[in-house]
Amino acid sequence: MRVPVLTYHSIHILGHSPADNDHVALAEDLAMIHALGREVVPLSRLARTLLGGPAEGLENAVALSFDDGSWFDWHDLEHPTCGQQRSMAGILRDHRARTGANVHATSFVIVSPDARAILDHTCMVGRGWWTDDWWSEAARDGLLAIESHSWDHNHETLPETVATGKPKGTFRSIDNERVARAEIDAASDWLDAQIPGQRTSLFAYPFGEANEFLVNEYLPRHQVRHRLVAAFTTQPEPVTRDSNRWALPRYVCGRDWNSPESLRAVLAR
Repeated sequence: MRVPVLTYHSIHILGHSPADNDHVALAEDLAMIHALGREVVPLSRLARTLLGGPAEGLENAVALSFDDGSWFDWHDLEHPTCGQQRSMAGILRDHRARTGANVHATSFVIVSPDARAILDHTCMVGRGWWTDDWWSEAARDGLLAIESHSWDHNHETLPETVATGKPKGTFRSIDNERVARAEIDAASDWLDAQIPGQRTSLFAYPFGEANEFLVNEYLPRHQVRHRLVAAFTTQPEPVTRDSNRWALPRYVCGRDWNSPESLRAVLAR
């Protein structure tokens, strides 16, 4: 089993090519993945395999994830400089309708409403495009799973984060139980309370950054509290049976590939 997990950021919209627009990249990548005969599988299925479940059918699989959880994951929007953008969910639907292939992705969302309201201005264009009004609909629809990308990302543009006293702009500074509970446990609790039927089970480290405390101590020892079963970094390699489920790798669009041809090379490796 060697399953590449491909990661996109739907707010990455700088132009109209796969290299500068993750929506364009996703559409073209899906076509290439289908042409190669690969199957897109949910991240949750990959996690179950690492917990001892069967690996049959994963020999030729790919998994997809989207980070941050803005409206661009779910809603078609008119970008102020790049025009109409098909949502990531819409691109998945279009691909499914065109090919008949099963598709699924996991949206790792920044959970704090207050943090997202600020990030909407500091990281986008301040139009209210980072609310959570679509999360329950997505969970019911089944095309996108909603999972945790931490409480507030410990983001550098926030005036303050719940990791008080720790450097912002990195998740490696989440290195004690107090701040881990604030960033990780609180996010799981909020998602499970707000989304009917939700049981948060997957986590993506902000900035892709893990540390020894989180990987080897906090996450494996406090599962009763945070209820997660796996966590993802952005180490560029495939998930295997030997992967540490608290530090699973992912490839990032733009950094690890920027065209269907370069993705083909990643998948061939």
